[in-house]
Amino acid sequence: MPWIITKYLITAAVVVAVSELAKRSDRLGALLASLPLVTLLALTWLYIEKQPTEKIANHAWYTFWYVVPTLPMFLAFPWLLHRWGFWPAMAISALLTIVCFGAFALAVKPFGIRLL
Repeated sequence: MPWIITKYLITAAVVVAVSELAKRSDRLGALLASLPLVTLLALTWLYIEKQPTEKIANHAWYTFWYVVPTLPMFLAFPWLLHRWGFWPAMAISALLTIVCFGAFALAVKPFGIRLL
């Protein structure tokens, strides 16, 4: 149980650090948020918990493919935010991400990449 609490505290600290830095500097907050910190933490936790190398490698592999269809959201959200406000922009961005993910999963399937 102490290990799980430690994982939660470290992971939460990363999220808090990003939001606090973003309050002070848009650019530095975005830079820190754009780093794959959550993925690096997840890979580290998997390794420390002695998960098989194949599982760790698969996590990194699929993370790459899952990130690609999320990218349009980062372009749409600021545009939507100025026009419709935060919650509508967030909802539409989430729906856009789901649509992009579905389309992307279908597009890469012929190449042997199974995301769904």
